[in-house]
Parts: sequence; structure tokens; C-alpha cells
Amino acid sequence: MPRREDVRLLPYSPEQLFDLVADVDSYPGFLPGVAAARVRGDSGSVMFADLVASFGSFRERFTSRVEKDRPRRVRATLVDGPLSRLENDWRFEPAGDGSTELSFLVDFAFRSRVLNAAAERVFDRAFENMVAAFERRAAELYGASASGGISSSSAHSAA
Repeated sequence: MPRREDVRLLPYSPEQLFDLVADVDSYPGFLPGVAAARVRGDSGSVMFADLVASFGSFRERFTSRVEKDRPRRVRATLVDGPLSRLENDWRFEPAGDGSTELSFLVDFAFRSRVLNAAAERVFDRAFENMVAAFERRAAELYGASASGGISSSSAHSAA
């Protein structure tokens, strides 16, 4: 089932990147494949969010539990939906000169073998599009930098 980890050096502070990732309500406005988002509850450290994922004819709602440790980490796990497993883990480490080392993990599996097989075929491109969308959004919100995002390493494996 699809799993990918990536590490990037970005010219933004951990607080800026944390705020961007934690703003789930804004996802439909910039994140490909997210048709709708609604935060159902937010205690400051934990939120519950409903998202509608849409890819071609596929359109499914799922609920996630989002743990927030500002400005270090945002971790989302599955509560309910068509998936059997979901984990998104964002970590923000100061890297000096105002930049941040962003570590990101996405790991999920559908209950359906057919959907898993379909997801495997498009996962790498979808992952890159998602990361690029977050980088573009950061540039819109916080200003573009001459250095831009620098991918320092990535790993992919199907578990």
C-alpha cells in the first residue's frame, strides 16, 4: 500500500509551515484532490476534520484526528472512511537562517484491493503534486524566496 517519506529544506519558519499545514479548512482552495474540508472540533492540540477526496470518478469522505504540537509537528490519523489505514506526519525542524527542514510521511491503505492497486499507479505523481501545492501556498502566504524549496532526500516504499 502507498507509503512515502520526503525531507525538504524550505525558506520559511517552523511556525509558518505549521500554520499552513494545520489550516485544514483552507485545503480545498489550493490542494489538488481535496474537494471539501470541515473541521468538526479543535481543542488547540487535537482537531477532528472531515475531508472529501476527489480523483477522477473517485469521491470519498473520510474523517481524521489531527494532533498538533506547534511549531514542531502535525500528525493526522484515520478515524473513519474508505481507508483501512491513514497516517500523515509533518515535522518542522529549524535549520538555521530562518529556514526549516520539513519531514513528511504519508502512509495509507484502502480497504479495497482494487482501490489500492489504482492508488499505487498514481501515488508518486499525486504525492509530488500535493507537496508542490503546499510549497506554492507557502510562497503565496509568506513570499517567494530565491532559494525556493530544496529536496534533500526522499524515500518511497510500498508496504
